[in-house]
Amino acid sequence: MEHQLGHTLVLIVFLGVFSQWAAWWLRMPAIVLFLVSGVLAGPVLGLVDPSADFGDILRPVVGLAVAVILFEGGLSLHWHEFREAAAGVRRLITVGAALTWAFASTAAYFIGGLSLPVSLVFGAILIVTGPTVIIPMLRQAGLNRRTASYLKWEGIINDPIGALLAVLVFQYFVVTGDTSNGAQVFVDLGWALLVSLAMGAGTGSALGWAFNRTLVPEYLKAPATFALVLVIYTLANMVFAEAGLLAVTVMGMVMGNMQIAGMVELRRFKEYITILMVAVVFVVLTADLDPQVLSHLDWHAAALVLAVMFVVRPAAVLLSTMFSGMDWRDRVLLAWIAPRGIVAAAVAGVFGPFMVEAGYDGAELLLPLIFAVVFSTVILHGFTLGRLSRWLRLSADPHGVLIVGASPWTTELARALTNELNVSTLLVDSSWHRLRQARLAGVRVLYGEVLSDQIQQSLELNEIACLLAATSNDAYNALVCNAFSKNLEHDRVFQLPMYAADQSNEAKLVAQPLRGRPAFHENAQYEELWRRHFQNWQFFKARLSDTYGYEDFRRDLPPEAFVIAVLYQDGILLFRPAYRNGHRPSAGDTIVYYAPRRSQTARSDTDATEDAEDTDAGTQPAS
Repeated sequence: MEHQLGHTLVLIVFLGVFSQWAAWWLRMPAIVLFLVSGVLAGPVLGLVDPSADFGDILRPVVGLAVAVILFEGGLSLHWHEFREAAAGVRRLITVGAALTWAFASTAAYFIGGLSLPVSLVFGAILIVTGPTVIIPMLRQAGLNRRTASYLKWEGIINDPIGALLAVLVFQYFVVTGDTSNGAQVFVDLGWALLVSLAMGAGTGSALGWAFNRTLVPEYLKAPATFALVLVIYTLANMVFAEAGLLAVTVMGMVMGNMQIAGMVELRRFKEYITILMVAVVFVVLTADLDPQVLSHLDWHAAALVLAVMFVVRPAAVLLSTMFSGMDWRDRVLLAWIAPRGIVAAAVAGVFGPFMVEAGYDGAELLLPLIFAVVFSTVILHGFTLGRLSRWLRLSADPHGVLIVGASPWTTELARALTNELNVSTLLVDSSWHRLRQARLAGVRVLYGEVLSDQIQQSLELNEIACLLAATSNDAYNALVCNAFSKNLEHDRVFQLPMYAADQSNEAKLVAQPLRGRPAFHENAQYEELWRRHFQNWQFFKARLSDTYGYEDFRRDLPPEAFVIAVLYQDGILLFRPAYRNGHRPSAGDTIVYYAPRRSQTARSDTDATEDAEDTDAGTQPAS
């Protein structure tokens, strides 16, 4: 039995991680592949039966995993994002939640044919959207920060609120059996909120205080946080059922907005744990689905699911956000996007059997209906979020280039990329004087320290495809690359190369794991680029075609010149020596290179241009 359980755990972890990788490779919503993997491993092939394999520990373990996921979601909620989207968020988590409960309950009663108690529990569960589904979708959709903030805040805050309301309605009808005191439901909800806020905020503040005063060593910060999240979740649940979800969410919010030493590493650790837990829990829950449960569904259920997606959600969002100052495009997108996930399925799985035992009409449909909503919303919203955001022009342009360090050379590079290749380029420097020439050249600039909180908050990282750290300080360049590699991936952050003498001097060498990829050429150091700039070197571009390929370009490239970047057909620009997915540039791609002016090249650019015109290569000066 122990041996078999080990095999089951390994299979579940593998399926979860493999689904994430496959989703990244295929550019599909990861949630969809979680569902497919779970259904194939469980109901279809019978490789996994979580209820039988794990027994009574299944639900507690899922609950603890959800607590960690919600804590990590709370860490990602920043007050500067809330201030930017404050009016809309307040409406969504108050009026929007209430309207969703009312509309969904009404639809369940009149369309689904459920009894009133079951309908009210169903409506409460549908308040939940949840970070377990929203955050993976946002990671792939590339929404602009404002719109993403609406979805993220609503999902993370409404997740525990919806679960708490479902618990209260359930207790009101099933546990107490007393329907004479409806006000008690709201009194209990208030106490649950008060207890959760106090426990979560108090623990988060105390833990942050202890971290900042070095009362906890660095190597214990992440384990201590992980342990306290589980403790607070359990204690809050002992006070009031499901109050732990809100408590850990508040704890994450408090810690995420404190200036805590080592927070970057803590966030990274929590993100890794959360990615793994989201994958595993989704696979487990879908693998545990009993096909016979879905057999209870009929046309009433189908009509109810359609009503939830096409009537309840749009009506709740559009009505709650009226006169809130939100952009109409944000309201339209939010009116459609509301995927449900782990918490909704888990709460329905707990309450459904109890309501069946209590004899409420339609209680046996609660779990299959919630799963039908989960499947429908995850698949439809997952596949349409990216397309709808692009159609509404709410997605961030993922093709931008961030250059850190203003100099005559980087100014000319930014100008060439912006004006000649239409690449969105942002030049950042802490000196207003050094940015002056770039401003006059029409380059988009940002004044400030790129590693400061203020600049980090103003950057739309979803718009950046790659970064170049090009200051005169190699150690600072490495620090910038190390900071941004966590968001852009290591193969997308570049810095100017160091001199060979420095490379051989261990005392002057920055540790390899901390550095970005050396850009351009081994002789492209800061001082060397300045020298070439004042020797009238120039940026050129060459567009490859079927008749003028990469080898032809290499043949025509002047011996002293070096390649700067490759602009791929889909608009992604990568600095040399990186190649997209390991492939060399091909027809339709444009190569940017740096060479002496025409009078100084070994082979005249006039000849190269004539050859380009004959072969559709289009070799031209880029400045």
